[in-house]
Amino acid sequence: MGVGIDVVDVERFAETLTRTPALRQRLFTGTELTRPMASLAARFAAKEALAKALGAPAGMHWVDAEIRSDSTGRPVLVMSGSVASRAADLGASSVHVSLSHDAGIASAVVILEA
Repeated sequence: MGVGIDVVDVERFAETLTRTPALRQRLFTGTELTRPMASLAARFAAKEALAKALGAPAGMHWVDAEIRSDSTGRPVLVMSGSVASRAADLGASSVHVSLSHDAGIASAVVILEA
């Protein structure tokens, strides 16, 4: 019912976070902030991809989407608040996320299913 994809230049993303330190807390949960930069860039790409899959709703709070890792290391997208509300409004019952980072580029794909 919804698909999103996004790519992020890791170095440019790091420069942005350095230039605007408060952005870290607006974009990431405390758990996500423990990750290395390439992983943060991939998580940001996933949040952007999720926003696209949801139809780019206004008022979405970035920290209402958290990318965690399951016991095998596979990424899992956990939605709460404004993001969960939008997903429920659309009838999304399942979400899939894939992350990758290599050669200075981070990417993510998000698929929403009814």
